[in-house]
Amino acid sequence: DIREVTENKKQYLSLLLLADEQEDMIDRYLARGTMYILEEGGAVRGECVVTDEGGGLLELKNLAVDPAFQGRGYGRALIEFVSSNYHGVYTVLQVGTGESPMTLPFYLRCGFTPSHRIQNFFTDHYDHPIYEGGVKLVDMIYLRKQIFGTG
Repeated sequence: DIREVTENKKQYLSLLLLADEQEDMIDRYLARGTMYILEEGGAVRGECVVTDEGGGLLELKNLAVDPAFQGRGYGRALIEFVSSNYHGVYTVLQVGTGESPMTLPFYLRCGFTPSHRIQNFFTDHYDHPIYEGGVKLVDMIYLRKQIFGTG
């Protein structure tokens, strides 16, 4: 089950921090974003936050799945939900990520294609070095995909 969270989004901070490990960066988009959680058997398995960036562009600002449940399709299910739910409202879904061997291939498998990059994003905006999969993140890599409905 996927449902929208409209109040007390910070109760899911432990999941949010899996995808964006600096709380003040999360604070920059959480209030204006729409948050969804994916539950299974009453337990939260994952979350995502999307924001309206104008001009038909929807941005996936945060996507995280509980590490014990990664690799089971929950992240892909959240992306498919967002794509279907916002079909006809937005034309493009965008996500920014680092050059991580963990996340970049995932988004490519989900149908995203590279769009552009922001040089030194992680080194300029975070108060400590960010490492993922043994790689120090420096540039923000933006990927995009067309939003299509499922019927």
